[in-house]
Amino acid sequence: MVNEFIGKTILVTGGTGSVGSELVMQILRFNPKQVRVLSRNETRQYNLLEKLKYPKNLSMLIGDIRDRDRLQLAFKGVDVVFHTAALKHVPFCEYNPSEAMKTNIIGSHNIIDAALHNGVQKVIAISTDKVANPFNVLGVSKLMMEKLFINSNFYLSDKIKLSCVRFGNVAWSDGSVLTMWKKQAEVGGKIKVTNKDATRFFMSIQQSIKLILKASQLSQGGEIFILKMPSASMGDLANIFIKKYYPRGNIKIKYIGDRAGDKLHEDLAGDNDWNKEIWSNKEMFVLVPTSSIHNLDFAPRFYDGFEKIGTDLKFSSSDNINVKKIEKII
Repeated sequence: MVNEFIGKTILVTGGTGSVGSELVMQILRFNPKQVRVLSRNETRQYNLLEKLKYPKNLSMLIGDIRDRDRLQLAFKGVDVVFHTAALKHVPFCEYNPSEAMKTNIIGSHNIIDAALHNGVQKVIAISTDKVANPFNVLGVSKLMMEKLFINSNFYLSDKIKLSCVRFGNVAWSDGSVLTMWKKQAEVGGKIKVTNKDATRFFMSIQQSIKLILKASQLSQGGEIFILKMPSASMGDLANIFIKKYYPRGNIKIKYIGDRAGDKLHEDLAGDNDWNKEIWSNKEMFVLVPTSSIHNLDFAPRFYDGFEKIGTDLKFSSSDNINVKKIEKII
C-alpha cells in the first residue's frame, strides 16, 4: 500500500464526510506527495485541518462535483481519485430525485470526464448495496453511477482504471441510524425504529476504509469490490444498541413503520449483476463484467489469493444475520 500512494497526488471527493475524512487520514500515513480534499463545507474542512494539525501535504478545495470547471482545475496533476461524494439518504433522494440525479449520476460523469482529461491513473468510486435489485431513487442513481464507471472501462482501459466498491450501512457514519438513535436517546429517552423485521448489512468505518484501500491495490479496471458483511434486523439492532450503550434499560423503542423507498431486505448482488464473473476470498467478493459491448471485451483476470466461483451470487441480508459480529461493529 505504501507503493500505491508514496510520492503521488491523491484527491478525495467528499473528503470531509465520515468515510472521506478517515480515508484522508489513512492515506496521509503512506507519504503521498499531496492529498487534496474536495468538498462543499468550509467548516468541516477547517475542523479536519485542525484535527490533523495542518499537514503541509494536505490541500483543501471548496467545490461541488456538479461543477465541471471546478473539477477540471482540481484534478490537474492528480494520480488517484477516491470518489466518496454523494447524496445517500433514502427518503431525501425519494423526495428530491432530480437532485440525486445531479449529484450521483451527472456528478459522477463529471468525475470520469475530469479524470480522463487530466491523465488520472485510477478512480475508485463508492457505491451501495442499494444498487442490487434497486427499489428506490438512491439505488437507481447509484446503479447508474456504477454503470458509468464499469462500462467506461470497455473503451478507456488503456487510459485509466475505473472501479467501484459497494458499501452496506456504515456504522456511526454521519446520518447513520446509530448516530440518530444516540441523539434521540439523549434528548427524548426513546429511539425510533422503522420496521423491526427489515434487515440490513453493516460495516464499521475502519472496514470501509480497508475495503477502499484494498480495492485500489487490486484494481485492474471495471471491478466492483464488495465486503462480506454480517446483517441484523432493525429490531435486533435496536436491542443491541440499547443494551450496549444504555444498560439500565431506561430507553424505549418507538416503531414508526417504513419510510418512502425502504426495502425489507438488501442484497450484495442482484439480477442486474447477471453478466459478472465472481471472485472470492474470505473477506470480499470481486465482480467483473464478462459480456462484451460492440465486440469490446474485458481482458482475462486473475486476483492473487482469490478463487473464481462462477457468475451467480446470492447474498441477502435476510440470510446472513450474525448478532455477535454486529455487536462488535457497533
